[in-house]
Amino acid sequence: MIKSRTTTDTLRRLEERLLDPAIRCSADEVCKLLADDFVEFGSSGAIYDKSSIIADLMQEAGVNKTFTVIDFQARELAPTIVLVTYKIVETDTLRSSLWRFENDNWQMTFHQGTPAKSD
Repeated sequence: MIKSRTTTDTLRRLEERLLDPAIRCSADEVCKLLADDFVEFGSSGAIYDKSSIIADLMQEAGVNKTFTVIDFQARELAPTIVLVTYKIVETDTLRSSLWRFENDNWQMTFHQGTPAKSD
């Protein structure tokens, strides 16, 4: 687990920014949050890079989806690399992201969405 509550809180806030419709429709804002080498394994099974995610999010413009994050955890893997995991209630998906701290800034380098197992 992360030693600093501040880091966990910061990364949760950044994850929630990427779920915010106002941020999702701004290519500039999304670009700041995603590293140039970003890769996503989507819950659909598709693989995305930074430019394809930004293009897809621009298609969502005007869509006001609400996402609720629960069970948020952060684990430091290295001094500048943190793994976060959580669940999104509305989509019933488990999420994991790798964040890298570089140039005084956190950026997401990897993300995966996985459908949650039904009980």
